[in-house]
Amino acid sequence: MTSLPERLSPQGQPVALFVTCIIDLIYPQMGLAVVDVLEHIGIPVDFPQAQTCCGQPAFNSGYQAEARTAARQFLRAFDGAAVIVCPSGSCAAMVRHEYPRLFPDEPEWAARAERAASRTWEFSEYLVDGLGLVDLQLRLPAPRTFAFHDACHGLRLLGLRQAARALIAHMENATLVEMTESDVCCGFGGLFSLKMPEVSSAMLQTKLNHINATPAEVILTGDASCLAQMNGGLARQGHPKRVRHWVEVLAEGLPKDKYDGHSIEQFHPAGTPGYPGCRAGGCRGAGHAHRPHQAPRRAL
Repeated sequence: MTSLPERLSPQGQPVALFVTCIIDLIYPQMGLAVVDVLEHIGIPVDFPQAQTCCGQPAFNSGYQAEARTAARQFLRAFDGAAVIVCPSGSCAAMVRHEYPRLFPDEPEWAARAERAASRTWEFSEYLVDGLGLVDLQLRLPAPRTFAFHDACHGLRLLGLRQAARALIAHMENATLVEMTESDVCCGFGGLFSLKMPEVSSAMLQTKLNHINATPAEVILTGDASCLAQMNGGLARQGHPKRVRHWVEVLAEGLPKDKYDGHSIEQFHPAGTPGYPGCRAGGCRGAGHAHRPHQAPRRAL
């Protein structure tokens, strides 16, 4: 793995939220939770309206030209941002790890890519490593036990593991346990799950076995695609446990005057894939969910 660009300190800077495609289109309550937490700690938040996909699907498929087109749009949208925060290790890794190498023959765009990479943070590392915050003074309404699934790109490209755990562990009424093979892939892997569905399904089943064996009531992760993969499998098999993004749990611990309870049902009807209300056997993956009504944009 090549070294990542050195980043500028985010201290005292406003934040531009890079919400990612899957959160914007399928899991908007996660984006709203990020905004709630940032506002709780007094950080001004901007949501650049021109943002689209970071280009990772095209890049991973070998479509370099299309990936560069998406990257240019991202760089234009976030050109003036002092700090870019993203609730996804996978998409943050695309900007920080791949963007600086995406424009070998275009020095102007390469320089802009380096600048963006130096300003981009996955949300947990922004809070813990960037701002030095661990205890956000949060309290869950009732005791809950959690375990983490470490998403591949965040763990292997960005080294993410302890920051999100530390944030949850410092919440009142939250207990953390470790799940067996928490750092092993859930089988999603973007196009991998489409190109090799049998292997993907076998990997997912192993992960589901570990989820069901852990005493944790809820599994937490930092990438919505992994969440969709695991929740789809759990729902199909009729298992009661569910996977959530850890930032939603942070938001639920906010004082009630700061968190207005963005719920899954606020954006998705019962039966939407990957959600607690999904009917057993009726969930086929996140791509079948309907588009919400621009919730993160409305919030900002």
